[in-house]
Amino acid sequence: MSINQPAETDVVLIGAGIMSATLGLMLKELNPDWSVKIVERLSEAAVESSDAWNNAGTGHSAFCELNYTPETKTGAIDVTKAVNICEQFEISRQFWAYLVEKNIIQNPKDFIHSVPHMSFVWGDENVTYLNKRYASLKNLPLFSDMEFAEDACQIKKWAPLIMQGRSSDDKVAATFMKYGTDVNFGTLTRKMIAYQAGQSGTEVTFNTEVYDVKQQSDGRWEVMIKDLKTGEKKTILTKFVFVGAGGASILLLEKSGIPEGKHYGGFPVSGQWLICQNEKLIEQHQTKVYGKASVGAPPMSVPHLDTRYIDGKKSLLFGPYAGFSTKFLKNGSYCDLFKSINFSNLSTMLGAGVKNIDLTAYLIGEVLQSQNKRVEALKNYFPDAQAKDWRLETAGQRVQTMKRDAKGKAVLAFGTEVVSSADGSFSALLGASPGASTTVSIMLNLLERCFNQQFNNDWQEKLKNMIPSFGIKLNDNEELLQEVRKKTSETLELEY
Repeated sequence: MSINQPAETDVVLIGAGIMSATLGLMLKELNPDWSVKIVERLSEAAVESSDAWNNAGTGHSAFCELNYTPETKTGAIDVTKAVNICEQFEISRQFWAYLVEKNIIQNPKDFIHSVPHMSFVWGDENVTYLNKRYASLKNLPLFSDMEFAEDACQIKKWAPLIMQGRSSDDKVAATFMKYGTDVNFGTLTRKMIAYQAGQSGTEVTFNTEVYDVKQQSDGRWEVMIKDLKTGEKKTILTKFVFVGAGGASILLLEKSGIPEGKHYGGFPVSGQWLICQNEKLIEQHQTKVYGKASVGAPPMSVPHLDTRYIDGKKSLLFGPYAGFSTKFLKNGSYCDLFKSINFSNLSTMLGAGVKNIDLTAYLIGEVLQSQNKRVEALKNYFPDAQAKDWRLETAGQRVQTMKRDAKGKAVLAFGTEVVSSADGSFSALLGASPGASTTVSIMLNLLERCFNQQFNNDWQEKLKNMIPSFGIKLNDNEELLQEVRKKTSETLELEY
């Protein structure tokens, strides 16, 4: 193995998933003269968290995800997170429409489809909650098309399978949003990466692992890479590093040595799906139906009976079921968890773990669950489900982020978190849901933080061209909201 002279570039993006693909495109649109290198450990793009079979976030817009609208101690419904996520998903749609209009990506039907979003609950307490949630959202422009029903016949029209075989005595309720989508982030990512690979000034390298990162005295970063086929090692010198390596991001964040990355820890959570093998059932179901998470379950484990479009074919999945592995990536190492533990984060991980014993108990129960138990859980959403119609598949690997809050207490960090160095030269993305669905907003925040001067001056006009609602809250501007939804639907060939 030989160590060659460092190659130089303006930007290094680690990981060829939806995050790096989006950031790479945005940077080249904003500053075409910059040179960009995308480094991927596997043999193709979007094989890990962004792949459709691994990704539970297939268009998170807060229409149906009940964990985004918690009930407060006073009994009110907090819609803050739901509004924010819905705003962010609208931004993602606008950016994808821009890419289609510019012919950067073609054939939007390859990655996005119209699929209604539903919330479904049963039992007096949950029905009361859903009714309050509906009342809290209905008057907001973003959610004004939401419908609510407790009538079994109406719910059956929306989603026949969930009422098939259900007792007429069951008290149920549902909300329905026709304006929902299914997004295949694996296909979208591969389209974006393929385009970038063919552009001047961008280089995409596969089968290459980043094994270390180190900042020089001049502020530039040494990114040390290894060709996994030949074993050859090289060094890249760059002004900016983004780590979008899924669960493995935390390992590189620790190696960076930036003070902002101290005390962060991660606990891996794997996922599993029941995948329907009965074509008749698949054709009967046309929606994404989300329920309430079990007590102690992480947000990424909210159960849903989910219509998906994968590899050009309509599919029906139920899950995810949580599992456990010490890997941080599906194609990672069983040593990942142990490598991530160090003196600075040990107390954080222990503290967060002790405070979340219910999560640990939940995960143990999920791991020990039999196939019959999994089908029993499915029957809450599809009472007539039969085990022979479903097969179990392992989904992607997620890492539950642990950190210190503003008061120094060890906590679990739900959602997606960007950790950046004070000088803006290094940034790493941690976390999970809503993740991919809000990628564009996450990258906009990263650009503002890491490239503040260009963001607030040179790039404003270009950003408004990419995202018509840039800088405007659509929930506060109903006319623009309708205009944007109409335009993006037409451009992305969505039918509502």
